[in-house]
Amino acid sequence: MENQNLVNFLNKTLSNYFVMFVKLQRYHWFVQGKQFFVLHEKFEELYKMFGDDIDVIAERILMINGKPYATMAKFLEEASLEEANADHRETEMLTQLKEDFETIVKDIKEEGIPLAEEAKDEPTADLLIEYQSKLEMHLWMFNAYLADS
Repeated sequence: MENQNLVNFLNKTLSNYFVMFVKLQRYHWFVQGKQFFVLHEKFEELYKMFGDDIDVIAERILMINGKPYATMAKFLEEASLEEANADHRETEMLTQLKEDFETIVKDIKEEGIPLAEEAKDEPTADLLIEYQSKLEMHLWMFNAYLADS
């Protein structure tokens, strides 16, 4: 398949999004501290966003004649992110999320968009640019929150 590198990248992204979805669920359940109410709600917003995006990524892979990964074992094997390992401290959770979002953005910018452009796949490039923009907005918020930490 001539776009196999792009399919592979999208599957890596799908894997990272599954890891983020589970990580955000965990943080939503276990967050503690003075900002509990704010972060509990924010983590829910984010895991819902990742859940919606997971479906779109998998369907895009199918649209370009690929086969999306569909097992937790495969997601964990292919993801460049690690499962949640922060304890219940809000600053630690947000620092880990910030690093994960930075990793995904870097992957999109340096690998995904160039692969989509090389394949002349504008819809995939547009999708990746949209995700980059969303993640960068949340990175800005994480940085603002962590500024006093």
